[in-house]
Amino acid sequence: MPVFKAPLRDMRFILDEVFQASDLWARLPALADQVDRDTVDAILEEAAKFNENVVFPLNRSGDEEGAKFENGAVTTPAGFKDAFTQYGEGGWIGLGADPRWGGQGMPKMVTVMTEEILFGANPSFALYPLLGIGAALAMSQHAGDELNERYLPKIYSGEWAGTMCLTEPHAGTDLGIIKTKALPQADGSYDITGTKIFITGGEHDLTSNIIHLVLAKLPDAPAGSKGISLFLVPKFLVNDDGSVGARNAVAAGNIEHKMGIKASATCVMNFDGAKGWLVGEVNKGLAAMFVMMNYERLSMGLQGIGASEVAYQNAAAYAKDRIQGRSATGAKQPEKAADSILVHADVRRMLLKVRAHNEAGRCFAMYVSKYLDLAKYSTDADEKAAANDIVALMTPVAKAFLTDKAFEACVEAQQVFGGHGYVREWGMEQLVRDTRIAQIYEGANGIQALDLVGRKLVSNQGAFINTYLAEVRALIAATAADPALAAYAAATSAAADQIASAAEWILSVARTQPNEISGASVDFLHAFGLLCYAHMWLLMAQAASKQSGEFYADKLVLAKFYYARLLPELSARVAALKAGSDMIMALDAASF
Repeated sequence: MPVFKAPLRDMRFILDEVFQASDLWARLPALADQVDRDTVDAILEEAAKFNENVVFPLNRSGDEEGAKFENGAVTTPAGFKDAFTQYGEGGWIGLGADPRWGGQGMPKMVTVMTEEILFGANPSFALYPLLGIGAALAMSQHAGDELNERYLPKIYSGEWAGTMCLTEPHAGTDLGIIKTKALPQADGSYDITGTKIFITGGEHDLTSNIIHLVLAKLPDAPAGSKGISLFLVPKFLVNDDGSVGARNAVAAGNIEHKMGIKASATCVMNFDGAKGWLVGEVNKGLAAMFVMMNYERLSMGLQGIGASEVAYQNAAAYAKDRIQGRSATGAKQPEKAADSILVHADVRRMLLKVRAHNEAGRCFAMYVSKYLDLAKYSTDADEKAAANDIVALMTPVAKAFLTDKAFEACVEAQQVFGGHGYVREWGMEQLVRDTRIAQIYEGANGIQALDLVGRKLVSNQGAFINTYLAEVRALIAATAADPALAAYAAATSAAADQIASAAEWILSVARTQPNEISGASVDFLHAFGLLCYAHMWLLMAQAASKQSGEFYADKLVLAKFYYARLLPELSARVAALKAGSDMIMALDAASF
């Protein structure tokens, strides 16, 4: 049976020693009196305790039982409802929310850690509260006070849940062609009619109400994405006193039978003239929904890190216990029939690869969270603007690169188990199945790569990339003269130069060769992600080099491994994208 321990030591290292979070919070007036290190420590300890003892034990059983659909109702696996109630009552859903709506106002640098722990414990369970958080975030920024006062406190308390209803049978990535209609009513509401698919948590038994955020088009809406509006559609109408009223005309038609996350109800939702209310402005619903989508995209990156952390913990434990063969340098356990497989260099290679990516990914998620906090709380206009630029640049990377590397890590960890990794008993096959979806939902990773190259690089002529590269080069300059860091700084500098060259190449050909954006996008995203991880390893090595002890020595070993064995992939990615798209487009359609 798999095991899981929240990686609190590494989280504290990144929070305190790499990013000096307490100093950051102290200089931001909105956070200075809101958060302190003792409170954060208590939050992390409680998050670890609750998820290890309550949520994680439901992961295996939840996968085996799955969500069940009967007569329009969804039943979640045994234990989920009680755990969700405890999660809400514990204040976890409202941890980062505005106190005005019943939240605790913790910064993103705190909630990013609790979300990773939750995803590591049970990704299917995690989706239920996190969809509510995302919906509430979009509402808080775009809905008026009347809607927010009615709905947000109940979502943040865990009494009600939330969903995101975008995709239709014929329209996924291309939301401009959705068919769901919204008809204005005399009372200021709208009748919503249409079908949405792949709706996570669209129906379940965890809460007394579910609040759907639905993209739809008004009768006179402009064509395409400029004619999309966003509507709040509750499962049950809400009375003036805040109590749950009559059932609205929205219902699940079915649930999907999926490869993984089987305890998460993925629903077909039918809206049959359901009553809804406009969120934000008419025909600007996509912008409002992007608030939720961008939140969920970083969360998917955390799903990846959580899964690959569990994968590493279990693979490392297995490698220590499993005896097969002898060390190439002579028996290490002569009293046993064979040595542990940890003596074999290839097994260590797999484990180190997983761990190096995990720890860089965790640091990168904290890096993005730092800029999210600056974008939200900084009182300096220039700092706030620069933070927003970094967040915009890094959101597709956080979603796509973290989940691609996490899936790769889960497969590597599964490989450590050999045949045992392929059977249910050891839990690795579930990790692989559950993590695969993170590369697909909330915008498939190929779409994230297109966003990075098309919108975040080409559309602004490399301004975002150049801002980030300036930050990286400033760190290189600060570390290059340190004998303990010089080699890492030099490798990071070479990687930054390669990314600059790749960006310049894309910009030079994009206008005359339109296929190059799509042809280069995935390779560029992966090359850029590898640079981001090199940046994180340089930051972590800088912090670790100032300290002594096994933890810090291990960090430096992992840094060396990353630069020597994993970063070279960047060169191959840059070479591949510069080969151009002509060969990709050469075959006639009939040849496929």
